Amino acid sequence: MDNGIREIAEVLHDAAETHHLVFKIVDGEDADWASWYADWLLRLSPLPRLLGASPVRSELVYLLVKCDKDFTAGARGGRWEDDYAQQLLTHFRA
Repeated sequence: MDNGIREIAEVLHDAAETHHLVFKIVDGEDADWASWYADWLLRLSPLPRLLGASPVRSELVYLLVKCDKDFTAGARGGRWEDDYAQQLLTHFRA
């Protein structure tokens, strides 16, 4: 696996762990999870540096939702973090 993908996957995993802690009282349920992730990823993580770009928040929200839909619909297997990382890296390096 590409080193960049691995690093981004780790950041996404950290975001998921943090999100679960923040929303622990509702067992991680958050209908607007992608907005929370985008905000955290852009403000509190190394994601912009790892992507080589600082995405617009709304674009990142859109891509996270798209990644989720693609992953759940495609039955791709493997870890969601790796799949999302690949998609984000491909998008922002294009």
